[in-house]
Amino acid sequence: MVDLALKTLLHDKLRFLITVSGVAFAVTLVFVQLGLFFGLLGNASVTIRNLDADLWITPKNTPNIDFANSFPEIYVQRVRSLQQVVRADNLIVFYMFMTLPSGARETTEVYAMENFKAWQFPWRISEGDLDDLKRGDYLFMDQSATRRFGAFRVGDYREVQDRRLKIIGRTQDALSFTTTPLTFMDYHLAQILDPNNFNGRTSYIVVKLEHGADVEAARKEIQRRLPFNDVYTVADWADRSERYWVESTGLGLNMYLTVFLGILVGVVVVTQTLYTSTMEHIKEYGTVKAIGGSNRDIYRIIGKQALIAALLGFAAGALLAFVIRHLVYGMGLKLVIPPQMVAIVFVGSILLCLSAAAVSFRKAAGIDPAIVFRS
Repeated sequence: MVDLALKTLLHDKLRFLITVSGVAFAVTLVFVQLGLFFGLLGNASVTIRNLDADLWITPKNTPNIDFANSFPEIYVQRVRSLQQVVRADNLIVFYMFMTLPSGARETTEVYAMENFKAWQFPWRISEGDLDDLKRGDYLFMDQSATRRFGAFRVGDYREVQDRRLKIIGRTQDALSFTTTPLTFMDYHLAQILDPNNFNGRTSYIVVKLEHGADVEAARKEIQRRLPFNDVYTVADWADRSERYWVESTGLGLNMYLTVFLGILVGVVVVTQTLYTSTMEHIKEYGTVKAIGGSNRDIYRIIGKQALIAALLGFAAGALLAFVIRHLVYGMGLKLVIPPQMVAIVFVGSILLCLSAAAVSFRKAAGIDPAIVFRS
């Protein structure tokens, strides 16, 4: 049976190549679309997950980390008085204007704290010392800024809110969903640059608890003390920030439609080629029945052909997706392909091809063994 499956499948090598290509196209499209989707969502919460905090205190009904209002900075004292709190600090996250050497004005998303090192944030420093931010009109800029702001070096100057600041450090992988470049500066300097919004005010309070502390109990107590704010765990705040972009931008719908189209193309190609192959070898299948074979035997032959197409198509599609992942990384995009996705797409490829073979199954079931003796 296996020999007959391979023989009929490889009888027309061009058709076989088209079948495998159809599966590979569907697999690649699913990997790339889902990978970019997860990469973008990761950007929406990457700063939340990498700042060493257990709880985030936000203004009421803040939709995500990028769009916060402000509230009085003295609220942090109410949090610090809790016994299980090891550390609590204010954090400013706000958009400011940066003037480039060309004279153009762009927006930068500013993160400002009094003690970045205590929070292990930003998490990847390629140049500079974060402690130096406290000593003057200085800032750190993420490497990703080169795509929007052009090349820069440590020691260069940029104007932020019309104030001349010196770049004293460079970070990596600090990205935002909006692709707005991130910069880091001292908390008090940020307040000086935008006194209308941050004179005695902050965007967030981040909280570090004692090891082994009851996070949910601490969250509820802080919420009781700050009834006009929201208090989130890291996971809940990250999920809220990611969910905002999925629901408000149509990103999720776009992803689902693209994946559906990729699967549809794969099903159509495999269905057409397997059905055509079945019709061209109808007498061979009739012979199998004439010598005592059952419909189940015919199904095994066609199913084997579908599995071969699925395995080869998945391998080709996955390989191409990993090549594309390397290429898009050089363009500043992240294509995230976790092992769970690989396993799900692998199973999906097999199910896709077996589903496509169902049309051929129905045709094979109606084969009359007497067809062998007809001219």
